[in-house]
Amino acid sequence: MKTHQELEHVRHSLAHLLAAAVLRLWPDTKNTIGPAIDNGFYYDFEFSAPISDKDLTKIEKKMRDTLKDWNAFEAKEVTAAEARQHFKDNPYKLELIDEIVEKGEKITLYTSGRFTDLCRGGHVEDAQTINPDSFKLDRVAGAYWRGDENNKMLTRIYGLAFENKTELEKYITMQEEARKRDHKKLGKELDLFVFSELVGPGLPIYTPKGTTIRNQIVEFSRELQNDIGFEEVHTPNMNKAELFKVSGHYEKYREDMFKVSSQYTKEEYFLKPMNCPQHTQVYASKQRSYRDLPVRISDFATLYRDEKPGQLSGLTRLRAFSQDDGHIFCREDQIKTEFNAVLGAINKALVAYGMNYRIRLSLWDPAKKEKYLGEADVWEKAQKLLEEILIENKLDYTVGIGEAAIYGPKMDLITTDSIGREWQISTIQLDFIMPGRFDLKFTDKDGKEKTPVMIHRALVGSPERFLGILIEHYAGNFPLWLAPVQVCVIPVMETHLAYAEEIVKKIKASGVRVELKGADENLGKRVRVAKNEKIPYIIIVGDKDIDAKKITLESRNYGQLGQMTLEDTIAKLQKEIADKTL
Repeated sequence: MKTHQELEHVRHSLAHLLAAAVLRLWPDTKNTIGPAIDNGFYYDFEFSAPISDKDLTKIEKKMRDTLKDWNAFEAKEVTAAEARQHFKDNPYKLELIDEIVEKGEKITLYTSGRFTDLCRGGHVEDAQTINPDSFKLDRVAGAYWRGDENNKMLTRIYGLAFENKTELEKYITMQEEARKRDHKKLGKELDLFVFSELVGPGLPIYTPKGTTIRNQIVEFSRELQNDIGFEEVHTPNMNKAELFKVSGHYEKYREDMFKVSSQYTKEEYFLKPMNCPQHTQVYASKQRSYRDLPVRISDFATLYRDEKPGQLSGLTRLRAFSQDDGHIFCREDQIKTEFNAVLGAINKALVAYGMNYRIRLSLWDPAKKEKYLGEADVWEKAQKLLEEILIENKLDYTVGIGEAAIYGPKMDLITTDSIGREWQISTIQLDFIMPGRFDLKFTDKDGKEKTPVMIHRALVGSPERFLGILIEHYAGNFPLWLAPVQVCVIPVMETHLAYAEEIVKKIKASGVRVELKGADENLGKRVRVAKNEKIPYIIIVGDKDIDAKKITLESRNYGQLGQMTLEDTIAKLQKEIADKTL
């Protein structure tokens, strides 16, 4: 079995192979860059005439033919003049060469077969070890050069690559299932949310049904965090720039923030991208003793991030969203207890939603210290503490170098949905840095002032993003406790309507979300509509039900459940909702 790095080298080698094949088919094409990505590789090109997905079979065949001539990737260090001469007709490569020279880095060309590319390396030692059945070209898309909308639009060809044909086919099957479950498609069909060009991209509007599900997600997170001692606050959506200057976000994160201007003041304001700086001000609002700690604060305020339009994706990548956000201010001797409590709450949440998870210990990258706040010794201390918590709890984990937040390492809980895809949603972060930047203090038992530790945490992250994930996880078939309409009552004919209305009234009074589909349309059509809306339970009311003073219950998941009293039906529904049965 290949290691992650070995598979990445295969994928990067295939990006070279793709470029070689394209240049054999269309010699006047200008190739630009082609990295490995999580599921394969891509390469960006400037074609003289447009290509489409219909051309992928031809390119893929040429890749396999070209692979027969390839062996080792031979590296050659060259001067800037030699590199420029080699790529004299390719302005994209010339731009890259200029950047390499400016950074003072060495220039290397890698050759296999008859193809040479500008590259830093990371290839297979022998191209013949690449299984020709382990890759497949996926799709053609547009991409701006260097991701900048002001640059020329290029053609990006995506490829899939895995260790063998079985793994490739497994992934393709998963992608086909994912397309069926696409939350953007199902969200529209189930009337959960809309996007409006007049409102703006990345700014969703939730319908009554979508709002119901979102509220259920929020309320469950609120219940879990209240159980472990959190108190909820409400904070404003914008702040003076000074707040973010103190926190460090102005320096490290400003390009991703929305700036706000005032007609009456020249002060600089931003829509907030996170709650933590404001929560420091809740803590700082009064004197604290060691007896007051831990202070636990939660918040569901809306956050805003200036995502590029091309990066927006339904509910999973937005410009406006909330988080089931929380911060703990505590003493160092309380860190492990607080982490364990939050881990327990997250576990309860993910069990209720039916999602497995793994833990990633996300650390800083010491080779890129400029990305982070604080000194190396503080980072080492925080990272050691987190690892101790994982080991003491006998929790398996992987390590992610460079995945830490700007102010501290974190435990990221990465869930697996029902078709095997991974999503990073929950997180617990340890921060020794921000409390010091805001000069937060508490009086310890020895009478001396000390700085508290700050723990940042989210149970399922953004309720909006999590809604998008859940739509796909359940394929729109929400469990009863989450479903926007839990029961649909359908009278067979007009003569059954009064009894159906009586049933609806009693179910509604019990707290169950119920809908009546009257007798103004064909019965079969009304039943089909209810099933297409993926309503968990349907009650069809006819003569036999009225005569027996009972109802006939049909389950979305288990089919006909037969006749029962309305009281027994309500008790069954209430228990299933309370138990959060999947």
